[in-house]
Amino acid sequence: MSKIVDERIVAYINSLNHNDRDIVAAIEKEAIENYVPIIRKETKELLKVLICMKKPQRVLEVGTAVGFSSIFMSEYLPEGATITTIENYAPRIIEAKKNFKRAGKEAQITLLEGDANDILKTLEPSYDMIFMDAAKGQYIHFFPEIMRLLSKDGLLISDNVLQDGDVVQSRYGVTRRNRTIHSRMREYLYTLKNIEDLETVILPVGDGVTVSTRIEKSHVEQ
Repeated sequence: MSKIVDERIVAYINSLNHNDRDIVAAIEKEAIENYVPIIRKETKELLKVLICMKKPQRVLEVGTAVGFSSIFMSEYLPEGATITTIENYAPRIIEAKKNFKRAGKEAQITLLEGDANDILKTLEPSYDMIFMDAAKGQYIHFFPEIMRLLSKDGLLISDNVLQDGDVVQSRYGVTRRNRTIHSRMREYLYTLKNIEDLETVILPVGDGVTVSTRIEKSHVEQ
């Protein structure tokens, strides 16, 4: 459960959600049972609505894990749309490939294996929607390439940005081992909110989600 919103409210909202396709629900259940970090139920619902509104044709995901979020997103994409997803951890790559096959999504989802810092540089623009759900301390490092790849009017969605509320603490209010991630996430959030090319909202959904849309500089100047 999230620590940044009332747990009773989260439970009530989640109780209203429709059931996923059986294979999607099974993969989610297995991930939770095996302590694999996947998107929370309320984050799923936000992604679903954004996808249905945006109708992206090209989606990029940074952080595949076992493939659950890619599979879930693919359920709501328009016909002909594709997802490219990046993962570096070998055991999860194996599981993700199995899950893509189980869900019948091998033709729609392309898994790129390796370090996102390297892979992002090899990709060609542009993506209508980019979902960031990888190592939180790397978001700020990925950002220049993400901006290069994001289309005009594209959506950038970043998950787990509030770090169970730790992001609001001072540097000395978090454990020493988390201070680097803490400072990098604060820098990332500041960048999202202050760069001219984006309009960003930070939402207390799940463990914190940002939704950014790319805008023209001329529009900002007006």
